[in-house]
Amino acid sequence: MSKEQKKTIIIVEDEPSLVFTLKDTLENEGFEVHITEDGEQAVDLVKDTDPDLMLLDLMLPGKSGYEVCKEVRGLDYNFPIIILTARDQEIDKVTGLNIGADDYITKPFGVKELLARINARLRRANTYSSKEEMADSLTLDPVEINLNESYVKRPDQDPIPLTTREVELIRYLIPRRNVPVSRDELLEKVWRYEFSTNTRTVDVHISKLRAKIEMHPDDPKYLVTLHGVGYMLKTG
Repeated sequence: MSKEQKKTIIIVEDEPSLVFTLKDTLENEGFEVHITEDGEQAVDLVKDTDPDLMLLDLMLPGKSGYEVCKEVRGLDYNFPIIILTARDQEIDKVTGLNIGADDYITKPFGVKELLARINARLRRANTYSSKEEMADSLTLDPVEINLNESYVKRPDQDPIPLTTREVELIRYLIPRRNVPVSRDELLEKVWRYEFSTNTRTVDVHISKLRAKIEMHPDDPKYLVTLHGVGYMLKTG
């Protein structure tokens, strides 16, 4: 990995032996590595380093991994977050993914598997940042959507803020406008789920987004449901 391509990874983990192994492995792979074992310090480290990816333990002193993840996403950082967890119950994984994590790996894990997941997430992040998907704005007359500033402007109203996930959802739908997109595709591409789940997170987010971008959310004109198929952004 050349210097100009060098990626920065934050490790938030309080198990010394695992930290040593991860740091040594990642630095040998050419990554720049920053470490903290404290949840309280993790967010400050994100602000200081602006990383390309975070490895985040759930059980941390000071502030849990769940809290760290929520706070980082609330600050509009979109880099991939991979949860490191000793818990193997599906609800723990779903909870992490629902609050903004991109992937999880259950301890104990193999180094090769972790590296594969890291590289896959970095590739996907680069693809997701392509010009096609990084539109600056969208007009759904008479509503103006500013994706760079993350707000919706409706006539004669103050700007309505968009969450990070809502911006990601719109960005994904823009290049697929007027084309049906399935719920499973959104779970995989926007939420980065890699297993089947019955979560209603897509439905909930679509409903909340409609309330912001549609003049009549109960009778949507632009963000429509195609029953048995999925959703579609209609722009003409």
